[in-house]
Amino acid sequence: MEGIKKEGFEYKGVLYVGVIMNGGEPYVLEFNCRFGDPETQAVLPLLDTDLSDICQAVMNKELSKIEIKWKKETAVCVVIASGGYPQKFESGFEIKGLENVKDENTTVYHAGTKIKDGKFVTAGGRVLGITSIAGDVKSAIDKVYSQVKLISFENIHYRKDIAWRALNEKQN
Repeated sequence: MEGIKKEGFEYKGVLYVGVIMNGGEPYVLEFNCRFGDPETQAVLPLLDTDLSDICQAVMNKELSKIEIKWKKETAVCVVIASGGYPQKFESGFEIKGLENVKDENTTVYHAGTKIKDGKFVTAGGRVLGITSIAGDVKSAIDKVYSQVKLISFENIHYRKDIAWRALNEKQN
């Protein structure tokens, strides 16, 4: 932000900062002028204020005039990827079970999918983002993984430790 101000550049919009923790220290990986995914898929469902109102306020330099409210819940997003991602991976595999994800507090985000012969198939490394919302971290973790298990395709891969650190920190 200091660099933007120093250059005399007036920025209005999203500034996504990709950060990784290493040995308890944060390190910036990237800056993007867009929403990051899958991170946004776990953040925006908790936004209680209309995003378009926020964007309009930013454009009109009136952000301080609106109250941004958040739901008092927890969201967890699990990325379902093609085996081998982010290196070499195959695609074109039929995705089964999407119709079984019926939980009203779960959203399926399509990232690397396409429709072939009337069926969803894999078409990228990050195939789907599954986000579930619940009242606490453990419930959100349990819910999202119960929904992830309903979906299958050849060479499916997903991490099984998403949000475990947040859960452990809350318990300690």
